[in-house]
Amino acid sequence: MEKTPRGTAVGVDDPYAFAGVCDHLTSEGTCRYAFDHYGHDPEFARERAAEEYACLALEPDADPESADPSWADCPHFRSRTRTRACVRCGLEEKLDAHSSERPLLEEHHLSYAADGETCSHEITVFLCRWCHAKVHTSWARLTDDVSPDPEAIAELEGRRGRELEELGFESAAERYGEE
Repeated sequence: MEKTPRGTAVGVDDPYAFAGVCDHLTSEGTCRYAFDHYGHDPEFARERAAEEYACLALEPDADPESADPSWADCPHFRSRTRTRACVRCGLEEKLDAHSSERPLLEEHHLSYAADGETCSHEITVFLCRWCHAKVHTSWARLTDDVSPDPEAIAELEGRRGRELEELGFESAAERYGEE
């Protein structure tokens, strides 16, 4: 199983199995990284520009929607999950913009540099706090068939209850005790 530089497990053997489409890939199959961040890696950008910014991981003339890219070939691959649910247990995020409560979900990195110094590929998913702790402190895997932790469900239901209270109508007179 892949490990962090500190030696804790990340919950997968192959981070690319959880990677989605590269965040820098356009629907036309071009690399936005080479175009937008030319100064970060000028040599890479020049190579992509010479090939009309074609994605390095895609076969030439491949359809980005149906291709099977080799993401490991690109030095600037990045895949961050956008779905706001735990990939292990399915718990969905419930945020309150006016609260300073700790989020239910945390971003979990699946790839780390082998030398412990630089991480060229950012592959992240969301895990609830409870699954995140289990993955890092035990042999728990992201592919385990699990239900949300009882504490997680209680926290989610508490947030839903507070949200429903806010939806109820209460006149200003009732709110401030005036008759």
